[in-house]
Amino acid sequence: MVHMHKVQTDNPRDVERFVRFPFHLYRGCPYWVPPLVSSARKQLDRERHPYYRHSDADFFLATVGKEVVGRIAVLEPRKRNAYRGQKGAFFALFDAVDEGEVASALFDAAFDWARKRGLETISGPEGFSIGDSLGVLIRGFEYLPALGIAYNYPYYDRLIQEAGFQKQTDYFSGYLLGSARLPERIREIAERVKARRGFQVLTCRTKAEMRALAPRVVDAYNAAFAENREFVPITGEDAQRIINRFINLTRPDLSKVVVKGEEIVGFVLGFPNINRALQRCGGRLYPFGWAMLLWEFNHTDRIDFNGGGILPKYQGLGVDAIMFTELEKTIHERGFRHAEIVQVNEQNAKMMREMEALGVNFYKTHRIYERAL
Repeated sequence: MVHMHKVQTDNPRDVERFVRFPFHLYRGCPYWVPPLVSSARKQLDRERHPYYRHSDADFFLATVGKEVVGRIAVLEPRKRNAYRGQKGAFFALFDAVDEGEVASALFDAAFDWARKRGLETISGPEGFSIGDSLGVLIRGFEYLPALGIAYNYPYYDRLIQEAGFQKQTDYFSGYLLGSARLPERIREIAERVKARRGFQVLTCRTKAEMRALAPRVVDAYNAAFAENREFVPITGEDAQRIINRFINLTRPDLSKVVVKGEEIVGFVLGFPNINRALQRCGGRLYPFGWAMLLWEFNHTDRIDFNGGGILPKYQGLGVDAIMFTELEKTIHERGFRHAEIVQVNEQNAKMMREMEALGVNFYKTHRIYERAL
């Protein structure tokens, strides 16, 4: 019989059981990548994680006897709800054995939690902040994930649908071989647009330069995605957390910003894929994990482009050609053999068609689900 246990987030043993369950579930899976254990614990830390300054969450474990067989987080994103005038909940961190009874018990706990707070819908999986992984993997199970993006077993889609969920939206990730070359006409368009319209490309040389530029990039993100699905502006502590994470996970030369005068008109953010090192160290920094991660950070042949946009008033003016050209330069100049364009929402169909014409193979799909409560 499945028993539900609400995690006491001030109880280290409870937190550890929640954090460690996927390590057991995916033991031996060559594609699953563990999170940093310290970061996974912090998601349950109500004192340290900035999410709890404005929103709430709880965590549940499903057990059979003494064995953990599933877990789920359910979130009340009050900041999002207030901004968008909604009464919605998220679910996140869903992991379970392939048993309908287990998944049903987990989702029932999440539904009950959300209903008691007067919430009317639930969607997910979604994260605690911008940049967290979105959705359940439903295509591309034979590939290593991009940095920070969820991998799961194929049966998750069935378990979620059996709980009454339907598709809300899909995110597609695309692969680009490092040796691929842009058509010469794209480079010509990029140079012509820069000359005619006064666009310039900024590349940071140091992390200090990155930190100085980052608040302007956040403002550009807020402007570029204001009309997108479930958009909520990045502000305050959330913005600072995202900036810190971005700076810690990349190198100054891997992200490019297009400007016109002092105004940012577009940006693309690149991250070295350190997943192989995360697998080797089991998500632990000590005693030797930090050295494995540092080596991989500087030597990986994979780069993930996760975050990019063009301000609406500059779309259709050739900025995309500049961005594609800069993406190509980054791959070739730094010797990356593999590149991934991470989680493009299906509403950006025009951009996807343009990328496919340039050789991007959209080979993974992550799905966000929704249902009424």
